[in-house]
Amino acid sequence: MKNGEQFSFETRLLHNEHKVDPSTGAVSVPIQHASTFHQFDVDQFGKYDYSRSLNPTREALETIIAELEDGTHGFAFASGMAAISTAFLLLSAGDHIVVTEDVYGGTFRMVTTVLNRFNIDHTFVDMTDFESVKAAVRPNTKAIYMETPSNPTLKVTDIKQICDFAKEIGALTYVDNTFLTPALQKPLQLGADIVLHSATKFLSGHSDVVAGLAVVKDPELAARLGTLQNAFGAVLGVQDAWLVMRGLKTLSVRMEHSQKGAQKIAEYLNQHPLVKSVYYPGLADHPQYDIQHNQASGAGAVLSFELESEEALRTFVDHVQLPVFAVSLGAVETILSYPVKMSHAAMPADEREKRGITNSLLRVSVGLENANDLIQDFEQALQKIQASHTITAQ
Repeated sequence: MKNGEQFSFETRLLHNEHKVDPSTGAVSVPIQHASTFHQFDVDQFGKYDYSRSLNPTREALETIIAELEDGTHGFAFASGMAAISTAFLLLSAGDHIVVTEDVYGGTFRMVTTVLNRFNIDHTFVDMTDFESVKAAVRPNTKAIYMETPSNPTLKVTDIKQICDFAKEIGALTYVDNTFLTPALQKPLQLGADIVLHSATKFLSGHSDVVAGLAVVKDPELAARLGTLQNAFGAVLGVQDAWLVMRGLKTLSVRMEHSQKGAQKIAEYLNQHPLVKSVYYPGLADHPQYDIQHNQASGAGAVLSFELESEEALRTFVDHVQLPVFAVSLGAVETILSYPVKMSHAAMPADEREKRGITNSLLRVSVGLENANDLIQDFEQALQKIQASHTITAQ
């Protein structure tokens, strides 16, 4: 759509160059299942030849996410980890990367059990401590990988500060933007080189697709990543690409509602006597509250909270009724997760403990339910903990 930059983000979710199919007028992007395309000239092939290399349906999604993230090129992959893994292939043997310490468990596994086999070394650091980041850098540091807010303890990294530093040392910067999406945070505007998403989560938003996305601004870097996407081949199927595009249309309203609910629930949990800690960058007492406020337009819809013991956690999970107790996040339904045995099961117990990922920590991705209903449900489950303590004391 011409001159789309004049419109707000909410409008551009719906009104872009793929708003209407030019050949039929359809208001939904056609799903092109063809794996191969007829060539009409032996010497000059058309734009499409084989769907691993380029497919019109996947291309539509890649164009849309590039525009929404203020990048020049987007890339769609079969999963969030496929996007992350392919982006890591920009590195070479002998390189070193600095990584957010409380990173998603799948990324931790990729870095520690796959990249290390190819002589790509790593250092995990508390990315909220800039001095620690600087101290971790080596002469062969070629990338800094940020996840902000981090998963599951919701630490916030100053993206611009890290990106400015990375440029000084000639390192690439990766930012996992899954939790906030471009509706709330634009890492490329802050200097990042590569933005990554598990599009399985908020971007698609309905727990019905597995997908990953990457966006870059620099055309030369885009060419390198595009070559890797084609060579590695972990591309997104056309049905899933269509599902992500359908989900994107409601991203803004979903994020707005879910974020309001997350704020309300975080404030409720933060004053509850049975809750030890609440991790949510929308709370005024969050250590990086000001940074979050400065670099994003919201705190997102994910929070974590810690109960006093694993026994209390088990009682809570047994009695809570509304949330789905499951892996993943970012859906229309509220999802309650247990990082120790779900998102961060790949991380050894001692590494989890160092990062504050304890056996009594729960993560909540707030959905589209009425927040008061969720709070009422949480309250009755917490009361069960209190009741069990009373019985034990007697």
